[in-house]
Amino acid sequence: MLAATSWTARLRSGLGALFGRASVDESLYEALGDALLAADCGVAATRHLLERLRSRARHERIAEPQALKRALQEELRLLLAPLEKPLDLTRGKPLVVMIAGVNGSGKTTSIGKLAKWLQAEGKSVLLAAGDTWRAAAREQLAVWGARNGVAVIAQASGDAAAVVYDAAAAARARGIDVLIADTAGRLPTQLHLMEEIKKVKRVLGKALPGAPHEVLLVLDANTGQNALAQVRAFDEALGLTGLVLTKLDGTAKGGVVCAIARERPVPLLFIGVGEGIDDLRPFAAAEFAGALVD
Repeated sequence: MLAATSWTARLRSGLGALFGRASVDESLYEALGDALLAADCGVAATRHLLERLRSRARHERIAEPQALKRALQEELRLLLAPLEKPLDLTRGKPLVVMIAGVNGSGKTTSIGKLAKWLQAEGKSVLLAAGDTWRAAAREQLAVWGARNGVAVIAQASGDAAAVVYDAAAAARARGIDVLIADTAGRLPTQLHLMEEIKKVKRVLGKALPGAPHEVLLVLDANTGQNALAQVRAFDEALGLTGLVLTKLDGTAKGGVVCAIARERPVPLLFIGVGEGIDDLRPFAAAEFAGALVD
């Protein structure tokens, strides 16, 4: 289960506290709508949830706020369920996981945590330092590699495609189970950088047929609705297979998952709930819905 970290506490103050009222009335629905919007659920998802909640309340004759709370939790679970998907570790050997995201989203940290999670699943891991733009990016990835006892393939040149090509060859030669390829942070509006990351994806496909098997976008939960715009842009450019949502331990905007589920349902494979190396865990819809309203 999710630990009672700061992000769950903040979301409780917006939603859970509302159900301490004496009865279910219009003012409660209005307050729920405001709280869902404040948690960055977005207009479309908020409207959907309130419509479903009103309908359920009528059919089930819900009059007690605590019963309405349980109904909201179930509606959230149903909304988020399509995002729940395990990482398929059998799609290739090496399984190639390409990581994308904007600057500051937590890509490199998530790679380190993902490597630890994969090792716990009994998989050998190799990292490719494909972020050749940011100063000290290779060094930061090397630190995470050292913490996990994982090798890092890097080059002194600024050619990200060459780095990932060499890493793919090394992973195959060494019999590695999973290759994680880092890429430089970029905004969707930086067209030359978006073309570069498309090239990186093509090069991986040439190095290993079928690669990359996973293209994951790392999102910072603090960005709220902007995260949805990032999903749209990177999905159109790369064909995303999954998402990683970071920094949920320090934000009240975790409701953006609802907006993603409603408007761009790319699977949410992992969530980051803390700064520790073990604080990356597979997304579970029921668990997340409970955290939002409990």
